[in-house]
Amino acid sequence: MATGDCAAPAYAEAARANAESLVRMNLSVFGRPEAGWETYAPVAAREIGTRCAPDTPGFAQALAGWPPGGAPDGVMTEAALQAVEIAVQARRPIVAVLDRGVCPDPPTELADARPGEGYGGKAVQLRPGALAAYRAMVAAARAESPEIAADPRFLQIYSGFRSPASDAARCERDGDCNGVTRATCSPHRTGLAMDIYVGQAEGYGPDSSADPNRLAQSRMAAYRWLVVNAGRFGFAGYAFEPWHWEWTGEAP
Repeated sequence: MATGDCAAPAYAEAARANAESLVRMNLSVFGRPEAGWETYAPVAAREIGTRCAPDTPGFAQALAGWPPGGAPDGVMTEAALQAVEIAVQARRPIVAVLDRGVCPDPPTELADARPGEGYGGKAVQLRPGALAAYRAMVAAARAESPEIAADPRFLQIYSGFRSPASDAARCERDGDCNGVTRATCSPHRTGLAMDIYVGQAEGYGPDSSADPNRLAQSRMAAYRWLVVNAGRFGFAGYAFEPWHWEWTGEAP
């Protein structure tokens, strides 16, 4: 992750503490116990404005200078990570809508993805504007990242628009509605949300919320490119699910 000079001698001790907590800190930022914050390191680095690796003094220095984080010593805490999560969530328009107690109606117009845009040949639909923005983003990613360009699966969509009835059936089937991995009012009903292939850990599906899978995805080129660049095309992510992205160019 590190680029440029990430040396900051005054934050050497903070860097050592962050290296330790990166894999050991007990936290529950998304309401589920986890060990370590490495999965969220790319998002945290993007939010605090650094490309330094999370165990470097340069990262600690950037964290110390990030006002919302409340970490003036440069040491990552659960509270600082929660501040990152809040800042990222605020970019998702669906969050503000749901906070008002509103569940958006499905869109009246949808466009079909082209063959090759759906993962495994899957048929995918999105709002026309979201699909156009997605195509521009994928073209840029393949032009800018040789690793993404080398594997045509990267950034293919495996879930786009899902009807309310479809989501209700998923909730019933999985027995998990309105939790960290399933929502009664899913963003997918808006036609603005998409689950994008960013890779997977061996033995897991690309949308597995198991900690080993999400950690592996957070280390992959496709996800790291999205974290840094998706905002250029109007997309906001959901930090708990590396594959989930929402277009912010229209109201839900």
